[in-house]
Amino acid sequence: NCKTAETQISFKSRLETLWDPEKREFLGRTGDSWLKISVFYVIFYAFLCGIFVATILVLLMTLNMYKPKYQDRILPSGLSFSPYAHNLEIIYKTDDPSSYEVYVKNLKEFIEQYNDEKQTDDMKYEDCGTTPKLYTERGELESNTGQRKSCRFSRRELQGCSGENDTTFGFKEGKPCLIVKLNRIINFRPKPPSSKIKYFGFAGNAGFPLQYFPYYGKMLHPNYLQPLVGIKFTNLTKNRELRIKCKVYGEGYTAEGIDGLFYVRVTVKQ
Repeated sequence: NCKTAETQISFKSRLETLWDPEKREFLGRTGDSWLKISVFYVIFYAFLCGIFVATILVLLMTLNMYKPKYQDRILPSGLSFSPYAHNLEIIYKTDDPSSYEVYVKNLKEFIEQYNDEKQTDDMKYEDCGTTPKLYTERGELESNTGQRKSCRFSRRELQGCSGENDTTFGFKEGKPCLIVKLNRIINFRPKPPSSKIKYFGFAGNAGFPLQYFPYYGKMLHPNYLQPLVGIKFTNLTKNRELRIKCKVYGEGYTAEGIDGLFYVRVTVKQ
C-alpha cells in the first residue's frame, strides 16, 4: 500500500510539472509568460534573418553580373581535352569495343554541339571566316547590347577527328583522337607566341583562331563555341604506354609554368 501511494504521488507530481491547474501553468509558465517569450524569439530571429538578408544584398551589390570580380588567378586560360580520362590515363583494347565505348560516348556527346544543323540560326551564329583573323569585338562587356552572336565552328574542321566518317574517333583502329580546347575565361584575349613554332589547327593553320575570342560569359554569350584542335595518334606501338605532354604556346604562357598544360597517358593493347 505504501508503494502504491508513493507511485501515485510521483505520477501526480509529474503531471503537475506539465500542467499545474492551481497556478494554471504549463511547463512552469503561465499563458502570458509563454506569449511574451514567443514574441521575443520571433522578433529576435526575424532580426537575425534581416541581418543575414541585408548582408547578402550588400554582397550582391558589389558583384558584377557580367564577369567575376577577380579573375587574375585564372589567367591565362588553361587547356583541357576530351574524352574524359580517369587519372589522366586512356587504356583500351582495339578488339574489345566495350573497353573504349566510354571514350567514344564522351567524345560524341561533346562534339554534338558543333554539328552544322545546330548552328543555322543567324540570330545566334555568324560566319567568322575560314582562315584565322584578329579578335571579333562585339561591344563592351557591360553595355546594353544584349546577347552576342557566336562564331560558327564546324566539327568538319577536325577532319580525321570529327567523328563523321569514323564514328569511333580512331579508337577502333588503334589511332585514337584527343580534342583539345582552351578553357572559357570572360574577356580573355589570347596572343600568339612571338617565336615561330610549327603546329596545326583551324583550317590547317596554327593553333586556336583569334576571331573566336573574346568570350562574353554565359549571360551575354550563351551559344559560344570554343575553337577546337584535334590530335590523332597514327603510329602508336601496341602494349606500350605513351606519355603525352600538351602545352599552349603564346604570350603569357611560360615554358616552365603549369598554365595551359596537361599530361595524359595512352596505352593501346592488342
